[in-house]
Amino acid sequence: MTQRVALVTGAMGGLGTAICQAFAKDGYKVVAAYHPQFDNKEEWLKEMAAAGLKDFVCVAGDVSNIDDCKKMVADAEAAAGPVDILVNNAGITRDRFFAKMEKDQWDAVISTNLTSLFNMTKQVSAKMAERGWGRIINISSVNGVKGQAGQTNYSAAKAGVIGFTKALAQEVATKGVTVNAIAPGYVATKMVMAIREDVLKGIVDSIPMKRLAKPDEIGALCSYLASELAGYMTGATLNINGGLHFQ
Repeated sequence: MTQRVALVTGAMGGLGTAICQAFAKDGYKVVAAYHPQFDNKEEWLKEMAAAGLKDFVCVAGDVSNIDDCKKMVADAEAAAGPVDILVNNAGITRDRFFAKMEKDQWDAVISTNLTSLFNMTKQVSAKMAERGWGRIINISSVNGVKGQAGQTNYSAAKAGVIGFTKALAQEVATKGVTVNAIAPGYVATKMVMAIREDVLKGIVDSIPMKRLAKPDEIGALCSYLASELAGYMTGATLNINGGLHFQ
C-alpha cells in the first residue's frame, strides 16, 4: 500500500505538533500547514529533527482565506500526493465577555475556527470520496460542547465544528470517508502553561482527574481516527477532558 498523506492545519502549535508527531511515527507522509505570520517553520523543523522526525512537507497560508487553502492543498498534492487524512486543527481565541466583544473579535474566531473547515475540507473531500477512502478529523473543544463565559465566539465556532462533522459524515458515509470530531479539555500546551499560576491551579482543581491533558494523548486519538480500525466510526465527537464535562 502506498504511504498515506496526512495534512494538519495549525501544525506548528502545541496540539498540531503532537498530531504531526503521532502521524509521522505511524508512518504517514505529513504535510504541516502553518501561518507564516505566526509560525517559525525553520525552528519547528529543527525541533522535529531533534525528536528524530524528518521528511515533513510544509505549506503556508491562512486557513480563513479560501484562496490560501486552495494553494496549500495544491502545494501539498504536488509535493506529497493526494491528501488522505485532513486534520482541521487551526484555531485562535479572542476572549471577551459578550457585552464588550467587538465585531472583529467575533469574525476572527468564526473565520479561523469554523469557516476554515469549509475552506480546507472543500479542497479534499470530493477527491477522497472519488478514491473511496478518507479521514477528516475536526478539532472542537469542551467549550464547544458545554459553552464558556467569555467565549461566545469560540464556543459558537467549536459547537459549529461538531454540527459540521455530523452533517458531512452523513453525506460521505457511503464513500469510505469518515468524519469525526475531537473535543479536548485543557491541554498542557505552551499557551495553556503560560496562564497565570493561580488561574491555572483553579482550572486543574476543577478537573476530576486533577491534571491537564498531554498533547500526545490528543495526537494518539487522531492516530486512531486515521487508522483502518476506526473505519466504522463516523459522525462521532470524542470527549477527552479528564472528566471536566460529560456530554
